[in-house]
Amino acid sequence: MIAYLRDETGADAVEELLNDEEDCLAHAVNLCEVYYDFIRSEDEPTANEAIEDLKSSGVIPRGDIDEEFWQEVGRYKDNIRRVSLADCFAIALANRVEGELATSNHGEFDPIAAQNIWRIRFIG
Repeated sequence: MIAYLRDETGADAVEELLNDEEDCLAHAVNLCEVYYDFIRSEDEPTANEAIEDLKSSGVIPRGDIDEEFWQEVGRYKDNIRRVSLADCFAIALANRVEGELATSNHGEFDPIAAQNIWRIRFIG
């Protein structure tokens, strides 16, 4: 999402996903990461605008946090420790909706993709 908003490598792939007929979901924790990135590098109004841009582009926020969900997140973090907790939320959401996780983070996700555990699409 940050790549898309900042027009970085992978922005075109994210735009294609957003223009697809399928829903593009983002967990609230991952949206928080986007918000933090913009508030840290710019300011709060810009961070708010970034989130609104995502939503108006078709990103659907999800706040799943029921017990089954957060326990799954915890298991992922325990089993794949090199992945951030926020990325574990993205994995759990993709798993819950039987969707595909889009990322540009090869460092954390290449080893996971090699195991064919989750459907991962690299955008850059």
